[in-house]
This record gives sequence, structure tokens and C-alpha cells, in this order.
Amino acid sequence: MRAPGGMADLAMVGMPMPWGSDGALLMFAMWAVMMVGMMLPSALPMLLLYQQVLRKRTPTPQRHWALLLFSLAYVLVWSAFSLLATLLQWGLEQLALLSPAMRSQSAGLGAGLLLVAGVYQWLPSKSACLKRCRGPLQFLLGYWRPGILGGWRMGLAHGLYCLGCCWALMGLLFVGGVMNMLWVALLGGFVLLEKTLPGGPWLGRLGGLLLVGWGLLLLGRAAAA
Repeated sequence: MRAPGGMADLAMVGMPMPWGSDGALLMFAMWAVMMVGMMLPSALPMLLLYQQVLRKRTPTPQRHWALLLFSLAYVLVWSAFSLLATLLQWGLEQLALLSPAMRSQSAGLGAGLLLVAGVYQWLPSKSACLKRCRGPLQFLLGYWRPGILGGWRMGLAHGLYCLGCCWALMGLLFVGGVMNMLWVALLGGFVLLEKTLPGGPWLGRLGGLLLVGWGLLLLGRAAAA
């Protein structure tokens, strides 16, 4: 992203991103790296606990493969989301709704993303997914699968719960700007705190209220303009 002639430079000079095959692959790679970088820190407690359990239950060669496949399956889930995010970005750019920094230029789009993310923070599906992301031990007890393929299946399950927990928050990247590293860090930090702090669920709900308020404020300003 920061390499000379890369996406950050293109955004700063106001040039539209190319959407040939090379440009599309580069954009997908950016999303995949960014998603893994944002989500892996919050998944570390799960990975560390799974590694400890494997040491007691699984022979050494299988143990390493099971942990590797668990991690790869988790990354695969977020890579699939990255593909969808890339397609969404392409569609928004075709509609001229994004700036060169990949930030919403539409008050309606920005408000919609904020309201969706804010409301989702209070839905039962969010709570269910967050509960499984916050409780590595409970997840292992409920979803344990032995062997190498068991690691793959468990990694997919954990990745899907993590995706179910955070997909709406990731949509906020289009609000603050995909190229805004401070905004990316703030979202990643919020996800980490929501999953690890004792009061994480209530932090998430409070954040949801703030997001809804922000979205309504944008709609009010747009209506008054």
C-alpha cells in the first residue's frame, strides 16, 4: 500500500484505481492482508489455547499440521470476505460513490453503513457470534474435532463466527476511508477490545449507539443541506 507507485500514491494524487486484472488482484491482495492484519490479533487467544490442547491430545507431527490448517481455514474465511469487499468497492466506484482514498462521498451511503453497523451491534446474531469468539475454551469444548482435518473444520467454524461478529464493522472502512491507516487501526483496536475485555459486549453495544447517532447526524445534515 505504501510502496512507490502503489495504491496510497494513486489515492493521494487523486487518480482512479485501475480495474484491469492486475489492478483487481492488487486490490484483493490489499483487502486480504488488511483483514488478516486486523482480525488475527483478536484470534490469538483461540490459537494459543488450541495449541496448548493439541500438545496434550495430539502427536507432534499431527499437532503442527492441525494448528496450521486451523490458521489457514481462518484466513480463508477472511479472504473470501476480502473478495466480496473488493467486488463491493468496484461497484461503489462504478457509481462514483467513493473518493480516490476509498471513502464514501455520499451522505446516504455513509449513514447507511453506520446505521447497519450500529444496529447490528444489538442483534442476537451479533451476540451469539461474539460469545463464541470471546470464549476460546467454550468453543473448543463445543466444537472439538480430533486430527488434522479437525483443525481445518474448527478453523472454518471459528472464522465464520468471527466473520459473523465483525462483518458490519468492516463495512465502516468505507466511511473513514480504506486508505486511512488511523481509521483502520481504530477499528482493529475496537474489535480486539470487544473480544477480550471483561465488559466487551457492553462496549460493543455502546459503540453501536454511537454509530447509530453518527448515522442519524449525517442524515440530518444531508436533509438540511
